Amino acid sequence: MSGKLQTESSDDSILPRKILDEIERICKERRLSSDQREKLVETVKKEYLNSSFEPGEAIGIISAQSISEPATQMTMRTFHFAGSAGIQITLGLPRLIEIFDAKKEPTTSTMTLYLKKKFNNKTDCERIADEMTEKKLRNYVHAVSLDLTNSRIKVRFKTMKKNELEDIISRLRKKVKNYKIVSKKSIMVVGSKEKKLAIKDLQKIKKKLLDLPVSGIQGIKDVIVTKDGNDWVIKTSGSNFKKIQDIEEIDFLRSYTNNIHELVNVLGIEAARNALIKEIKNTMKQQGLDVDDRHIMLVADMMTFSGEVKPIGRYGVAGMKQSVLTRAGFEETIKHLVRASVRQEEDNFNAIFDNVMVNQVVPVGTGMFDLIAKLGEE
Repeated sequence: MSGKLQTESSDDSILPRKILDEIERICKERRLSSDQREKLVETVKKEYLNSSFEPGEAIGIISAQSISEPATQMTMRTFHFAGSAGIQITLGLPRLIEIFDAKKEPTTSTMTLYLKKKFNNKTDCERIADEMTEKKLRNYVHAVSLDLTNSRIKVRFKTMKKNELEDIISRLRKKVKNYKIVSKKSIMVVGSKEKKLAIKDLQKIKKKLLDLPVSGIQGIKDVIVTKDGNDWVIKTSGSNFKKIQDIEEIDFLRSYTNNIHELVNVLGIEAARNALIKEIKNTMKQQGLDVDDRHIMLVADMMTFSGEVKPIGRYGVAGMKQSVLTRAGFEETIKHLVRASVRQEEDNFNAIFDNVMVNQVVPVGTGMFDLIAKLGEE
């Protein structure tokens, strides 16, 4: 067989050109005979027709039911511990709610980071993991004391290592503007610029300083190092995907975070759409539920088509409906009706729910058309 499909029948026109080209490629690779090719085309055509929908079908309703019905069978098991270090991952129904509500900060943000080939070994992986873990001042402090003897009350920090002191002080000076920070041998002294402070204020200063991050990447609370096939992988609790770009050893093109809003800011809305599909599929799969990918893709499209990630709810997809009665039928009925009356909005009854409310034929299936008949004389 050579060239494009020479024996393309009229029935083959049902299939899109892309699928026909793929069939042709497979026929060439496998050197299929005409009979085998025809059998392949029939099989593909059957699957294609089974996967298509008729004009006027309410695919939005079908998708919503196809996801929500099996989701009711999901367990309320909320956490899973990944790896020996015990990084907590939200699973089940709580995770699905997080995704559909498009929460700015998931309960458990995680990243999966791969290394470039040059650094793909255990030693470098552990070093990079240690360097990126966020460490607060309390991780470096050996002892804390309050100095009440001078006119300016001071908080003294005795660090564990002398060589870390100068680096910590330089970082703290950028974060704390209202205090004077100096070092005396292995002791760091933080003095208030005010002459008098109450002891309770001093305690607040001490707590604030101890909780300040001084090294690593902000937001990455814990890390574990694992081996996935031939790759050494860093899995993190907490996410800061933007800062990961600055780490030379990380293979950014293969790395991933489950924080959808970070992906929007770093990689754009298409990456966020793909991540939504992946997260929904994985969450359902972990519970042993099988939902057609196209239903999930439709929901992801609805959440992202405006250029930003919108939740499924009154502040997102449901709140953007053009129909006044559809918006009012979801939540906050009075608010929507009052607002529509003030703005003099009209409802043209083009949607499903508003027609159901007033007991009219819904514009779905045969309800999409008006039947006009011209009856001749007998």
